[in-house]
Amino acid sequence: MDSVFRSATARAVFSLCLPLFAIVLAGCAAVGPDHVRPEIPLRETWHSRLGSGLSNHEADARSMAAWWATLNDPKLSQLMDYAVSGNLDLKKARARVREARARRRIAEAALFPSVTGSASASWSDTYKGVGPDTTGELYTAGFDAGWELDIFGGVRRSVEAAQRDLEAREEGLRNVLVTLLAEVALNYLDVRTYQERLSVAEGNLDSQSETYRLTQWRYEAGLSDELAVQQALYNLENTRSQIPVLRTGLEAAMNRVAILLGEQPGALHGELEQREPITVPPLQVAVGVPADLVRRRPDVRQAEKELAAQTARVGVATAELYPKFTLNGSIGLESLSLSNLSSGTLSVVGGPAVTWSIFKGGATRQNIEVQSALQEQALIEYETTLMEALEEVENALIAYAEVQERRQSLSVATEAAQAAARLAQQKYEAGLTDFTDVLVAQRSVLSLQEQLVLSNWNVAGNLVRLYKALGGGWTLPANEG
Repeated sequence: MDSVFRSATARAVFSLCLPLFAIVLAGCAAVGPDHVRPEIPLRETWHSRLGSGLSNHEADARSMAAWWATLNDPKLSQLMDYAVSGNLDLKKARARVREARARRRIAEAALFPSVTGSASASWSDTYKGVGPDTTGELYTAGFDAGWELDIFGGVRRSVEAAQRDLEAREEGLRNVLVTLLAEVALNYLDVRTYQERLSVAEGNLDSQSETYRLTQWRYEAGLSDELAVQQALYNLENTRSQIPVLRTGLEAAMNRVAILLGEQPGALHGELEQREPITVPPLQVAVGVPADLVRRRPDVRQAEKELAAQTARVGVATAELYPKFTLNGSIGLESLSLSNLSSGTLSVVGGPAVTWSIFKGGATRQNIEVQSALQEQALIEYETTLMEALEEVENALIAYAEVQERRQSLSVATEAAQAAARLAQQKYEAGLTDFTDVLVAQRSVLSLQEQLVLSNWNVAGNLVRLYKALGGGWTLPANEG
């Protein structure tokens, strides 16, 4: 028994030495292409002119990560914190990252030996018909082990693909975060804009009510005709008719903010009911250069990781052209009695094995072609994502620059319209002009005040879109910052 065990042990040791030889072979590069980041020529500067407050200096990572703090709105900052912890899309993206991490670990498991244990018991009865019957028992226990030697790197390429998939999911999570924070800010601005538009409409309603009462008094005193009364009335009611529409928009905007935070509609009405104006302090925004987008934009980074994963899958498919080397072994005990199983018959079987798919009708090479075509598609998707990112920034730059000029003109026009309305009202009260001048002036005030509020919204909104286009709202890893 001892000699059998020593012989089995020697064979086992010999078999264990084979992996060392396999590791030396595996030191060679895995088959298939290695991923290299595509080199796409980019402009050194932006095509759009940089308006007031914008510069092509490198963006500060800390200010970009929490760009909303520059708006000096504590309520907005509070909502951002709620969104990061409660948004459902963000929770789903985190679950995708956990899934990808588990899949990578599954792929890594193929690098190690697999061991299975087994045990069995069997009984047999033989009925001879003549003479005594015979009864037999057999008990077995043992272990089976197998290890594929990844000589041509197919398993390593699978692990590489799984790792890149994980990194792509992480970038996808960051992209959801960037989009979410921008959406929260934009919808919060919608809330404040509707509130300010309501204030404008209600203020004009009060002014037009006073004018209507004035026309009635002058008509009753015989100082004017009924035309002025009717003109004042339809002007008043036209303004009143806009208020329900604005209230509806306000409700929808507050509900949308609640949904983005993972809350039920109506949950934030109490927090947002107090009206606050939109304020955009003078800002200095460093927008960097086009090449920075490759490093910062999560969607561009995600597209590159997906390209890297698909490149690794080409290697996985290529490895199928080559033989697979495995080490297999088993050790077991057999006994006719359960109590004597530990001292039963020992059997040890082990050794290397080679399998090689010699003929599959060309399926293996066609699979390589499939994976290569998918790699080409991933490359095109990466280039498309980068081009769209550049377009988004260019559009945001010009929009932010132009809307500031428009707001400045509207501010001057609104002040002039308010002064004209006051003068028209005074002249009408003095009987120096008819009501048409008052009517036109009041309409102009309402229209320009509304446009100015929307222009403030556009300035703030375009600033948010610019930060989003630049990839603001997350922090670069320490080794990439």
